[in-house]
Amino acid sequence: MMFELFITFFKIGFFTIGGGYAMISVVQDECVERKKWLDNEEFLNLLAIAESTPGPIAINMATYTGYVKGKFLGAVFATIGVVLPSIIVISIISYFIKDVLHIKIVSDAFFGIRVAVSIIIIKTACNLLITEVSHSQYKILTVVLFLVFALVIVVSDILGKNISTIILVFIAILLGIILSLARSMKKL
Repeated sequence: MMFELFITFFKIGFFTIGGGYAMISVVQDECVERKKWLDNEEFLNLLAIAESTPGPIAINMATYTGYVKGKFLGAVFATIGVVLPSIIVISIISYFIKDVLHIKIVSDAFFGIRVAVSIIIIKTACNLLITEVSHSQYKILTVVLFLVFALVIVVSDILGKNISTIILVFIAILLGIILSLARSMKKL
């Protein structure tokens, strides 16, 4: 199991361009759909924990999944697996980058990669929304909140006013608590 965790997360780390957010859909596909290590609800919990704890989201996802499958050693193997490809690739790129960055085809390739990563992140957000809506009893409210948060982020970025992710997370937590309290008061 440890070797399988290492290899799985090594492949995820090696073949996913764009960092942690781009990895979300790959981790979901590999760990939920293919290997059945986690179900959709566990994955949403993993994502909430990975996003709200300190550190890179990809490492947090690997560590959590590794721990679920193999306790402490599983967490270590999965974490090393996801980190090692970045160390290798960054070491190689940093050695050559100054020599090739001025070449038009290389700079154009990096432009294309940035666009592709943006699309992957948008796809991940849509997949997460679909998963959350399918598990939520507040389906319309979930979609509305998603769209409102997305609109706030886009408008604030266009206006050059960066809204802290921490503030957005706390607002989402507060809304979740309010909904939970409203639901429990309704049952009384």
